[in-house]
Amino acid sequence: MTKRVILGLSGGVDSAVAALLLKDEGYDVHALHMTNWEDDDGYCTAADDLQDARKVCEQLDIPLHHANFSRQYRDQVFEYFLDEYRKGRTPNPDVLCNREIKFGVFRDYAKRLGGDLLATGHYARSGIVNGHGALFKGKDPDKDQSYFLHAVTAEALAETVFPLGELVKGDVRRIARERGLAIHDKKDSTGICFIGERPFREFLSTYIPANPGPMRTPEGEVMGEHQGLMYYTLGQRQGLMIGGHRDHGGEPWYVVGKDPEDNALIVAQGEHEMLFSAGLAATDASWIGEAPTGLPQGLRCKAKVRYRQPDQDCVVTALDGARLDVRFDTPQKAVAPGQFVVFYDESLCLGGAVIDKLG
Repeated sequence: MTKRVILGLSGGVDSAVAALLLKDEGYDVHALHMTNWEDDDGYCTAADDLQDARKVCEQLDIPLHHANFSRQYRDQVFEYFLDEYRKGRTPNPDVLCNREIKFGVFRDYAKRLGGDLLATGHYARSGIVNGHGALFKGKDPDKDQSYFLHAVTAEALAETVFPLGELVKGDVRRIARERGLAIHDKKDSTGICFIGERPFREFLSTYIPANPGPMRTPEGEVMGEHQGLMYYTLGQRQGLMIGGHRDHGGEPWYVVGKDPEDNALIVAQGEHEMLFSAGLAATDASWIGEAPTGLPQGLRCKAKVRYRQPDQDCVVTALDGARLDVRFDTPQKAVAPGQFVVFYDESLCLGGAVIDKLG
């Protein structure tokens, strides 16, 4: 019996080629296009993306379904996004979008459509390890998206295929062009749909009032005024507007810390010691399948504290509850609370946790 695959079709090149490859393999392919954000103010391309998805489905002769998950997105992703910024942290909503929406409510909807399997255009690979669904890095190191998928459950991964996992981006563009897909030269989307190409500060200030305050050095010298702690992340260099201080030379300035109690942004020049962290405390740990053995004593593995970062050697120790202590062999630069630390055993993604505190 031919298996039915419900593919998340965004209207972009990656998911379009995923649909083509699945059909080539003989699956009964149905496409499902999501609407996750309804405020169309000219920045979000949702309407155009839906039209492009229709073009792809017409070309490939596959059914297209459309579902609106904007309410779930606001409740399960966007409110978390805002809450983290209110705390002065730097969230990564893409991780929650994958867990809660694409492999949560989307997966439930796909089952109602009779789907046996779920598919997306992510650059990652799935498999079965020790009887559980597993996640592996994609073949293309520049496009591997396992970092954003680390919180997806083993149950969902066991029912998921990633057609692009063995390809590099150049292959995907070539296939789209050679097979005559109408969107073969469409520009890749960047960032989050509800932000789009609009100015980030302008967008965020409509939900969280800006609260300017002092910008000072670790020694307490005031160097200027910041526009609101939520607009800055650790390691940031651009947009600080510090200059003309003859006593400080020409080295670049970086954000090296935040002091929420005093509403102060801490800045320093050059490779300041506050830019580097030998370790971190993480919360809300989630493991794909069973938690790795050795965590209570200290598990040696690899980790990333940001997307596209090379793997870093570390030791992860389980504390009480879902808290972790992570110690790096080499101090890490610009680790940002609110982001995720993701763990690997070679190409196998083990899971991850939210970065809470540094040190």
